[in-house]
Amino acid sequence: MFIDRVVVKVEAGTGGSGASSFRREKYYPMGGPDGGDGGRGGDIIIKGDSNLATLLDFTYRDSWVAERGEHGMGSNMTGRSGKDVILPVPPGTIVRDQETGEFVAEVMTDGEEHIIAKGGRGGKGNAFFVTATQQAPRKWQPGEEGVRRVLELELKLIADIGLVGQPNAGKSTLLSVISAARPKIANYPFTTLSPNLGVVPLSDHRTFVVADIPGIIEGAHEGKGLGLQFLRHIERTRVLAFMISIESEDWQAEFDQLRHEVQEYSAELAQKPFCVVFTKCDLLGELYVPEINAEGAFGKYAISAPGRLGLDDLIDAWWRQLLSLKKAEAEAALAKPTRTEIVLP
Repeated sequence: MFIDRVVVKVEAGTGGSGASSFRREKYYPMGGPDGGDGGRGGDIIIKGDSNLATLLDFTYRDSWVAERGEHGMGSNMTGRSGKDVILPVPPGTIVRDQETGEFVAEVMTDGEEHIIAKGGRGGKGNAFFVTATQQAPRKWQPGEEGVRRVLELELKLIADIGLVGQPNAGKSTLLSVISAARPKIANYPFTTLSPNLGVVPLSDHRTFVVADIPGIIEGAHEGKGLGLQFLRHIERTRVLAFMISIESEDWQAEFDQLRHEVQEYSAELAQKPFCVVFTKCDLLGELYVPEINAEGAFGKYAISAPGRLGLDDLIDAWWRQLLSLKKAEAEAALAKPTRTEIVLP
């Protein structure tokens, strides 16, 4: 089951209290204070795990509490700090505070960690409060409480190519042919109810990731159908492929509608490189590319996924576009200054 949005409650550990203690040993009648500090409370940490693909595990348990720190003890012994709680999430997960909507953290890579609830500081023992004029203090500090939060976790898939099209445009069939993914395929609209990812293998150990986004209908950017639920999954794709069935009654109108939904949802998303792919061309017996106005597209392609026709040209075009993007990103990274100079007045 594909779960991409959950709400969880987290509570970091409370810090241990400091101790009020005095040294009492033979031959040390005036031993003085030796109360140790309390231990720190455990943190709640999210960590990227590339082995995960959904937030399904959080539907079985929605509340986590980190261990509290132990109290300080005599002989200036500090209490043990509480153990942290690590919550594994798939890369592409965003964390927000549910009450305020405040952005908390974003996990983009495997192994990346962020503290989403900080553990409380341990309190000071009475040994800390010794001064020249106060040699035997009895005061101590209680530990601070850990942070409590109700958080919303949202997963946005990270893919190189995003397949965008109306229901039954042939997206799932294409993904099943060019990758090892096995999405549900049937001859009725909205067969795909959740996004699917597939890794496309090329020669020389090259690969890229394709995301099959469920059908986008008119008004999707306003929440019609399941639009908003799925449009967010193409936000992080690097290249968009608008899929149009050759059976469509009006190819231009269908393309314009898909572009409009993407534009209305996110102007930034609409600026990404895109191509137009006409599917199910086996019905015509030839790879026919209709004449439509697709200004800005890096290519128009006709394919037959079941017949494996036209796929090599399409995959090669996708790869060349990805290489171009990676080259531009590398050049931008090199041009970015590595040190900020502060000019004093």
